Amino acid sequence: MAVTLAEVAAHAGVSPATVSRVLNGGYPVAGGTRTRVEQAIESLGYIANGPARALAAATSDLVGVLVHDVADSFFGILAGSLQRALAPSGPGAARKLAVVCNTEGAPETELAYLALLEGQRAGGIVLTGGAVEEPEHTSALTARIARTAASGAPVVLCGRPPLPLPAHLPVATVMFDDHGGAFRLAQHLLALGHRRIASIAGPPGLSTTRERLDGHRTALRQHGHGVADSCAALTVHAGFERAAGYDATRELLRRGAPFTAVAAANDTVATGVVAALRDAGIRIPEDVSVAGFDDLPFCGDTAPALTTVRVPLREAGTLAAHLVTGRRPLPPGGITTLPTELMVRGSTAPPPDERSSP
Repeated sequence: MAVTLAEVAAHAGVSPATVSRVLNGGYPVAGGTRTRVEQAIESLGYIANGPARALAAATSDLVGVLVHDVADSFFGILAGSLQRALAPSGPGAARKLAVVCNTEGAPETELAYLALLEGQRAGGIVLTGGAVEEPEHTSALTARIARTAASGAPVVLCGRPPLPLPAHLPVATVMFDDHGGAFRLAQHLLALGHRRIASIAGPPGLSTTRERLDGHRTALRQHGHGVADSCAALTVHAGFERAAGYDATRELLRRGAPFTAVAAANDTVATGVVAALRDAGIRIPEDVSVAGFDDLPFCGDTAPALTTVRVPLREAGTLAAHLVTGRRPLPPGGITTLPTELMVRGSTAPPPDERSSP
């Protein structure tokens, strides 16, 4: 039975008019009152669009695509590939409308867009990028996705871990082998002779950061706890932007602990690393090697070309489109892990002491 606006009002302890103001926006509502109403809407599963509830079994041709930052090449490539793959695959096939929602990585914005897409009876939803690993958000996200999928709209989690959902729901997970890619990259640097490897990791509390940093550290530990311990002090967490890489590298240089290589959270961060090192008069790779992650299109055009880990973004976008439209059945267990590949280029070389050894 449909939850009514009056029931939401009673649950929040406010008038129906106040609930309407919160739903419609543009009206002044006290912060605490707005929070109570939003919590009541979430807990009761209220959908503001009444006809959508009456037609719960029906869905639209709209596919919602949630990205962290549409200006980031990582998400632009992924979303672009997905949208191209949503095009009709044969005569008479229905065209899907992809609506890209920019969350800026904020958990509350992610949930808000999911609620809006549910109200619009979206025919499918694709969530891309790392997941914020906060128990409260994970619980709210799981409940929201379960409700969306139960209405018949497939959901694809792309580039993030699976959620604890019932197996019968149409929810698929497309993961990247971030751990393995970071492991192989660290092995490459170790094989070159580097023993003081700095790591500019992504923001803490994000699944992508955790997977890549774990892979990096696993390779260091396998080489010896002495190496792992000496590199631990050379880890800095930063954002995924170029400026973050620049500032983090300046911080590493300010600390004064020597390092001969930098493993950056992604390719964009690596460009900031390169700029900061050059401003400090440090040559790449003669003095310090630099490596990125993702293999974005510009990596082959930097000077020197950037060693990195290729993440199959275009393949992932196509697969997500096929899964969310039902053109490809859910894999066993609902999870597909796409491999990553080490791309060795000119930005990494043996450290100076290794090159000068007889």
